[in-house]
Amino acid sequence: MANTLIFGHKNPDTDTICSAIAYAELKQALGEDVEAVRLGEVNNETQYALDHFNQSAPRMVENVSDEVDQVILVDHNERQQSADDIDRVQVLEVIDHHRIANFETKDPLYYRAEPVGCTATILNKLYKEHGVEIKKETAGLMLSAIISDSLLFKSPTCTDQDVAAAKELAEAADVDADTYGLEMLKAGADLSDKTAEELISMDAKEFDMNGNKVEIAQVNTVEVNDVLALRDKIEPAIEKTVADKDLKLFVFVITDILNNDSVVLSVGEAEEKVAEAFEVTLENKTATLKGVVSRKKQVVPNLQNAF
Repeated sequence: MANTLIFGHKNPDTDTICSAIAYAELKQALGEDVEAVRLGEVNNETQYALDHFNQSAPRMVENVSDEVDQVILVDHNERQQSADDIDRVQVLEVIDHHRIANFETKDPLYYRAEPVGCTATILNKLYKEHGVEIKKETAGLMLSAIISDSLLFKSPTCTDQDVAAAKELAEAADVDADTYGLEMLKAGADLSDKTAEELISMDAKEFDMNGNKVEIAQVNTVEVNDVLALRDKIEPAIEKTVADKDLKLFVFVITDILNNDSVVLSVGEAEEKVAEAFEVTLENKTATLKGVVSRKKQVVPNLQNAF
C-alpha cells in the first residue's frame, strides 16, 4: 500500500481523474511512494479518454484515513468537495487552478495554484521543472483534461498557457487535438443512459457562499431540450438533494457545447439569487444564459457576488 494517496474532488471530472494519474506518475518517477485514487464514479467523457489511451481508472476509495496518514490534492482545495475524512489526514500538497476557500492545514505544505484553465497545464510545467519525460499515454490524458476544462479551448477559463500545453501534449500523444477533442466531448455529452439522480450528481460541487450552502451541477450536451425533456424527473431529484443536504440553492447548469450557451434550472429558497446574479428573469425556475459555459469563472463568481 502506498504511503500517500493523490486524488481530486468528489464527482470527478476528466481533469480530476487524469491529473491524479499524471501527478502520481511524476511522483513515482521521482521515487515517491504514491497512488492515484478517485472519490467517485468515472463519467462517460473520462472513460472515453481512458479507453482511447488504453489506461485504467484509479481505484475508488471511500475513507482515505483508513489507508494513509498523508494525501495530495489535485484539482480542488475546498473541504466540502474533498474526502469526507480529509480532516483526519495531513495534506502534503495541493495542485489546483480554482479559488481557495474553506482550506487550512496544521502543517506547512507545498501549494501550487495558478490562474490557468486546467490542473494538467500546471502538471505539464512540473514535469518540465523536474526533467521527467511524459509518457505518450499520459500526455493523451493530460491533453484530454485541458480539452475538457476548456471546452476545446472555447471556455473563458482557457488561457494561452493551456493552449500551448495542449499543443505540446497533442504532439507527444500523437493525436490531433481538435478531432480527438470533439469526439471526446461528444462522448461526454451522451446522457441517454443516465438517470435523473446521475445527471444532477455526475459533475456537482458544493460551495459555501456567505454562509449559505449552494450546490452547482453541470452537464454538457449537444441538445439542451433532450435534458429539459426529463425535467419531471430531474426537478424532484434536485428537491430531494436540497432537503437532504439542507441547501439554500441548487443550480443545474445544462451547457450546449456546440453553441456555447447554458440553460439553468434553479431550486431552493434562494433561487432569486440566480436572477440577480445573471440579470435574467426566471421562467418556471429556468433561464438561458447566453455565452455562459464555465462554472468556475462565470457561474460561481456571479452567484458569490449575489450572496
